[in-house]
Amino acid sequence: MKATLNLDEKVLRRAKACAARDGVSLASFVEDALRARLASVSSTREAERPFQLRLETVTGDSPPKIDISDRDALYDVIDRV
Repeated sequence: MKATLNLDEKVLRRAKACAARDGVSLASFVEDALRARLASVSSTREAERPFQLRLETVTGDSPPKIDISDRDALYDVIDRV
């Protein structure tokens, strides 16, 4: 895909020099630079997401309905377990 970019002359000269030094085309060099920048942006955004607590719901038996001030009733429940 073709795109037209307006770049600062100094930046373009440095990019061309780096691409030539690496033996790649300017287009490949720019693509690699954009991929690297986009990867760092996406990982930064993931780190900025607020913490979200996910609790697991479990079903179980309801506690026995006893008067906790009645010692004999408590002992009866403990003995059943």
